[in-house]
Amino acid sequence: MSESYVPRIRAALPDDEEELSLLDRVTWSPLHAVMPKPQPPYRPFFDDRHVPEDYLVAELDRRIVGYVRLALPTPLACNAHVRQIQGLAVADEARGHGVGRALIRAAVEETRRRGARRLTLRVLGHNTPARKLYESEGFVVEGVLSEEFFLDGAYVDDVFMGRAV
Repeated sequence: MSESYVPRIRAALPDDEEELSLLDRVTWSPLHAVMPKPQPPYRPFFDDRHVPEDYLVAELDRRIVGYVRLALPTPLACNAHVRQIQGLAVADEARGHGVGRALIRAAVEETRRRGARRLTLRVLGHNTPARKLYESEGFVVEGVLSEEFFLDGAYVDDVFMGRAV
């Protein structure tokens, strides 16, 4: 993969489930995950709350190397003008090549296309690489829940970020 590689971003399809499930498992890290490391038997990647239409995927040579999940932050009609990034994963071999940035930019465009005005996300305070990426793409810290999680023997902040689209 070259430094100037621009991944192909597309909507997820039901047939992507196995590849996305594997990517989700191999990219699990305490740097960004609050859920325990996935163990067999693995839950389905897609379910009633996680449908293919919520995901954009990044491809390299027809292989999925990343995804972003866009969802409504709440089921409330008064909150329907907001979308929230509720998952972002990039394969180790694709990191540092603009895949995460391309997914964030695609998420902003998709949010706009869906008629929303804002895009928000939550990121763990110790996840400096992700926070820097989000900030470089126009996200600002809008709130912090101090020591919200206890992960790997340490208390970790939950940082809320957002931006207009």
